Amino acid sequence: MTPHELLALGELTVRGRVREASNAVLYCTVTYEGVTASCVYKPVAGERPLWDFPDGTLAQREVAAYELSEAMGWGLIPPTVLRDGPYGEGMCQLWIEGPDEEAAAGAELLALVEGEEPGPGWKAVGFAEVGEDRTALLVHADDVRLRRLAVLDAVINNGDRKGGHLLPAADGRLYAIDHGVTFNADDKLRTLLWGWAGEPLPEEALEALRRLSADLAEGRPLAARLAELITPAEIEALRARVADLLRTGRHREPSGQWPAIPWPPV
Repeated sequence: MTPHELLALGELTVRGRVREASNAVLYCTVTYEGVTASCVYKPVAGERPLWDFPDGTLAQREVAAYELSEAMGWGLIPPTVLRDGPYGEGMCQLWIEGPDEEAAAGAELLALVEGEEPGPGWKAVGFAEVGEDRTALLVHADDVRLRRLAVLDAVINNGDRKGGHLLPAADGRLYAIDHGVTFNADDKLRTLLWGWAGEPLPEEALEALRRLSADLAEGRPLAARLAELITPAEIEALRARVADLLRTGRHREPSGQWPAIPWPPV
């Protein structure tokens, strides 16, 4: 049984609520044919309207982001489905267990450092105020998993890539969550992962983008699946972003038209 089948077909039981979330996020267990796993269920009924995302739902965009992650072959988003649940239709996503404290301490992805240079193994994002008229340099790890995520975020037009959305798993993989504000037809990219801005894309990213471009063609299964989740205008904008990344061959840079980093950044 795949995680996707378990999430789609299993019985959902609500165990609690994630209180700090701005929309309804319910911690659940899902059980099917004797197999049980933990998951997150975000019912559409618990979503707050967003003026700049008037079409579709957060849940649909979360699932669309998962579909794109899978199509690129990087598995950066936990298995995610759209299904009915105790409070109506919503997004259901596999719960990711983090590493133990010792492993987590050695897998730091973001940091604030003194000075003006990031140091070996780190990429600079920008300066941040840390109180009492002091600033520190915000950096992220020069990590292939984060670099892939930076490319994925540029593709899905992620308007809210925060540090708290990065989940190192116990098996060493990196997952990313919270993709409700994505796929807008207008440029909305806001992220902490600007360390590679303007640099040439690695060949593995270009290969993934070429495959994705083909899969997004009219009549292909991925294009048909996305048509169930986002609008035609958003699909055309998605195709244009992929084409632009392939044309330039470089990581996206901030547009300069609005804040490039989400607030709060964690």
